[in-house]
Amino acid sequence: MDSSRRDFLRAAVGVTSGTALGGLAGLGASLAPTLARAQELRIKDAKTTPSICPYCSVGCATLVHTVDGKIVNIEGDLRSPHNEGTLCPKGPTKVLHRAPGATDWEEWDLERAMDRVAELVKKTRDETFIERATSGKLVNMTPAIFSLGGATLDIEWNHIQQKLMRGLGIVAIENQARI
Repeated sequence: MDSSRRDFLRAAVGVTSGTALGGLAGLGASLAPTLARAQELRIKDAKTTPSICPYCSVGCATLVHTVDGKIVNIEGDLRSPHNEGTLCPKGPTKVLHRAPGATDWEEWDLERAMDRVAELVKKTRDETFIERATSGKLVNMTPAIFSLGGATLDIEWNHIQQKLMRGLGIVAIENQARI
């Protein structure tokens, strides 16, 4: 293993800092004020934008902190009656996949999972696409795919989703807000 002097120094500082903090915590010293101050400094110059978590139908309120247009922190909004400042561990970057007939889950990265979904949508659409009804009327549809939208998604997203689904020929389109 090749390591430079700089790598060695970084590791040494990390180990020393961890040992010192662990020792302080073991003696009963509270690190909460220091952690709160570190959090405050991290988002000091950040622009705070209220938002809503899009991962389920609850609609938890969030505060998104950005610096120069880049997200640096997302936290729950204490003012929200839904989540009272807490957030669940959603927002995946990896996907658990279980192949048909398999008993174990396999971890996929998000890119691979999205490619697989696109592949299956295209395959299903190609296999089930109906251009004309038996009467000869042009219908351009696929009856084999169903789309379910989320209740907390904004109107713009729902509009784009409707356009995409209708463009694919999907006619079974529903929104979670109505179910």
